[in-house]
Amino acid sequence: MPRERLDRRLRALHPDLSWTRIRNGIERGQVTVNGEIARDAGQEVAAPDQVQFDPSRRALSQARLGLVRLYEDQDILVIDKPAGLLSVPTHPDLKASEETVLRRAQEYARYLQGRTGYAGVLHRLDRDTSGALAIALSRDAHRAGRELFATHDFDRWYLAVVQGVPSRESGTIDAPISNAYVSGRRYIARDEDEGRPAVTHYHVRETYRGATLLELRLETGRQHQIRLHLQALGHPLLGDKVYAEGVGRPRARRQMLHAWRLSFPHPLNRDVVSAEAPIPRDFAKLCVDMARHS
Repeated sequence: MPRERLDRRLRALHPDLSWTRIRNGIERGQVTVNGEIARDAGQEVAAPDQVQFDPSRRALSQARLGLVRLYEDQDILVIDKPAGLLSVPTHPDLKASEETVLRRAQEYARYLQGRTGYAGVLHRLDRDTSGALAIALSRDAHRAGRELFATHDFDRWYLAVVQGVPSRESGTIDAPISNAYVSGRRYIARDEDEGRPAVTHYHVRETYRGATLLELRLETGRQHQIRLHLQALGHPLLGDKVYAEGVGRPRARRQMLHAWRLSFPHPLNRDVVSAEAPIPRDFAKLCVDMARHS
């Protein structure tokens, strides 16, 4: 007898509901299969099974993800990563002990799909960078998504607060990033033979006394690209402890970089996935304080 996933059956029964609403309903215990509460979105149901959704049912405690979801369907999840949380473990041996986005996403995927649940990040953000981060919830989506990222099909916009005021209102930084990674640092390569091409576009959004709010768009996605390019521009990130030692502290307690907007083709159906991460409180407060004193 043919069987299908519970979340897909529910979507067929309620095509007006989004995937996020369906997943939330299942997590909250508001879906039953043959009269029994079902909280595994990946549970298989047969054609005769009676599936019901009751949004008025008192919600049960939900799966621990602990991250704001900006977009979700059965294969893709985009979350709002807070500053201070690792995207992935710093070493494979620490994957079970370090608190990371990947670890939380894997726990969430197993809750939704059972032991076969899968999660893999499609790109990364530095620990102290906040904002939109895309995750695949299936192996097929992960493989195809990583290929899209490698061919620069992800459009990413950032907001950054930097030291000083650029002489031009907008511009492009085209400087290859070194392949070498030494003591937690990368470097601007002297030529492309020593590194990989990297391009960052910037535009001034607001100026303060001794600082600037920039909007950035990436053409490439190299590790530490924005931080290195802003240093090369002569306007390092406020709060960057590696590439701008001492700059922006104590005004900035972390590097003032926020992954603001993210857009990319869905890895499996090529529909456009778009998400925008709200500006975090510490970032907004710093901008308000600097504007007040400018």
